[in-house]
Amino acid sequence: MGDVMTSREPTCPETRAGGNFIARARAIAPTIAAAAPQIEAGRELTPEVVSALHDADLFRMLMPRSLGGHELSPLVFVQAIEELAKADASTAWCVAQTSVASTICASLGPDAGHEIFGADPRALLAVGPPHASGRAVAAPGGFRITGTWQFASGSRHATWMGAHCPVLEPDDTPRLDATGMPVERTLIFPKSDAQMIDVWHVMGLKGTGSDSYAATDLFVPERRTMTAFGRNPAERRERGPLYQFTVFQLFGASFASIAIGIARTTLDTFIELAKGKSPYGAKYLLRDNAVIQSQIGLAQSQLASARVFLLHALDDIWEGAQAGNITIEQRMQLRMASSHATHLAKQVVDTAYHAAGATAIFESNPFERRFRDVHTVSQQVQAHFSVFEAIGQHYLGLPLHPRLI
Repeated sequence: MGDVMTSREPTCPETRAGGNFIARARAIAPTIAAAAPQIEAGRELTPEVVSALHDADLFRMLMPRSLGGHELSPLVFVQAIEELAKADASTAWCVAQTSVASTICASLGPDAGHEIFGADPRALLAVGPPHASGRAVAAPGGFRITGTWQFASGSRHATWMGAHCPVLEPDDTPRLDATGMPVERTLIFPKSDAQMIDVWHVMGLKGTGSDSYAATDLFVPERRTMTAFGRNPAERRERGPLYQFTVFQLFGASFASIAIGIARTTLDTFIELAKGKSPYGAKYLLRDNAVIQSQIGLAQSQLASARVFLLHALDDIWEGAQAGNITIEQRMQLRMASSHATHLAKQVVDTAYHAAGATAIFESNPFERRFRDVHTVSQQVQAHFSVFEAIGQHYLGLPLHPRLI
């Protein structure tokens, strides 16, 4: 069936030089789809899938070119992620998470960047969100970190881990910045120095292996640290337009594209089912039912509108980044488009799942896995209704919550 709107692949020089990553993702999708049951059962990507992703350089789409990456525009990146999600949401999620994590290395010095990514062409960085237990105590030449962090998607194939921590002085008092706010830093260390904790027993996105990880009094040199999430422009070594985006904006857009990819393939699968399945006791096919016809018409419209809005918002904010000035309105539009797309995609999957009847509940077909996956995507903070609250506050002239936008 395919997308109502065709892929938009910018023809800018940096995109042409990096190759057609949307086509690369599409080319390995059959390999990923065939491995999806094994990925689900093993709760991690298979070695064959990881190797195929590395061979296609899909883990390096957002990495600085100076470190062997491609610095693709987010518009290209999310469409490549969407193609992966059509095959398997867990695979797309791991690529999205580790790719966005790699952008924080734009704030590292060249020696540290080379140490992490340059020396190993298959290096991967996995990070989790901040956690209350994390702390970094200042020490000569760096910091000693202790804590436990969660949701490290892709960590089972990572070589490096990142942890976000408040900074404490040697006497345990919080370090404050010039405005009196607590200082937070992201610290990067080899995965071999972390204690990995297998906690990923969940209902959806099972194959992401989003385990917890811990460290105790681990020394991390200053050169492998930066202001939390790389959000301090003064530290940024890479000045390309991609690195004007925050990790929250990139996460939000990529998670939305995963939801769209799940919805697209679920709806297409149901359409094929409707052409050959008769309801229980009926002498007609599902496709001949007026309710089914209207549901498909509505779902196609919802999915197309969500996708167009997301790509338009990304195109617009990319123009702002190239001009060196991302506006608050562009940020707001991207946040609206990302959260809206996730929720509409969930509705489309719900429609197809329920319309498929008892067929959808069996593990032998992909309806139930995609149903669980899209509902897990929609549970993330990027799709939480607090985001819509922040959007409403903006349009009502109230103060912003910048981390949500």
